Amino acid sequence: MPDKTLRIPTPDGLADAFATFPDDGAPHRGVLMYADGFGIRPVLRDLARELAAHGYYVLVPNFFYRHGPAPVLDLPAFIGEAERPSVFARLMPMIEAHTPELVLRDAGAYLEFLAAQPEVSAGPVAVTGYCIGGLLAARTAEAHPGQVAAVAAFHAPVGAASLSRITAEAHFGHAESDLTPEALGELNRTLDAAGLSYTSEIYPGTVHGFTMADTDAFDPAGLQRHWERLLPLLDRIG
Repeated sequence: MPDKTLRIPTPDGLADAFATFPDDGAPHRGVLMYADGFGIRPVLRDLARELAAHGYYVLVPNFFYRHGPAPVLDLPAFIGEAERPSVFARLMPMIEAHTPELVLRDAGAYLEFLAAQPEVSAGPVAVTGYCIGGLLAARTAEAHPGQVAAVAAFHAPVGAASLSRITAEAHFGHAESDLTPEALGELNRTLDAAGLSYTSEIYPGTVHGFTMADTDAFDPAGLQRHWERLLPLLDRIG
């Protein structure tokens, strides 16, 4: 499975990125994958490689590139309860500085770059993301309906306002600690009213960050459920 480190031209400079894709010489459907707030690191590369093994070209941009190349933060190998306060103290200013305006400015550049890669087939792409990256995925899908055919967000801080204008087919996998059944029902009623083609569910027994194997939030069953929802969704875009 070939890997590449790339530089994506954006209106504000060059965003470094990680890409991986099947080594068969054929073009494959593109997937833009947004990392969680901890950024590009071994566990994200592993997720991207596993997805690529199913026949996709996966591009993972460093959306914090304005603060430097990945890894932007010097992270511990395992992020547990003891490590979280110091990590979040450094992380939150970057998240707060990454405004919706910057998100959308970058999203267009990422999609344009992805579509131009010789290993990517013509046609619409998919966007997926984790945690804050799930919100970025939703905003990207909303802003580029003609280019994004599918979107998936996992343990993401998404609400009705950031989802109801999406036209792509969607899946939202919520952590049990992030959303009550009542809040889920309210969210899904809004999505129904918007006519969105979607699935939206709470993954039982999970806490925020359940897909990330380098944190104490990791839940193997939650990660497996994520693949069981994500792969069929992507298969439907060709």
